[in-house]
Amino acid sequence: MLLAAQIGVSILIVILVLLQERSSGIGGLFGGGGESVYQTRRGVEKLLFYATVIAIIVFAGLALLNLLI
Repeated sequence: MLLAAQIGVSILIVILVLLQERSSGIGGLFGGGGESVYQTRRGVEKLLFYATVIAIIVFAGLALLNLLI
């Protein structure tokens, strides 16, 4: 049961990370990314960010709980 929950949360983390959009594109890989201005997260981007952080915390908690049991 605990292992299934951990697998489910890990799949959710992968999906959430893949949904997050990066605006720098491939230019950021080589140090050149036309716009280097910091942009704040708004709307759906902010929701995805917080959901990812919460999912990671839940995953870490399940991992520790799995270790103790």
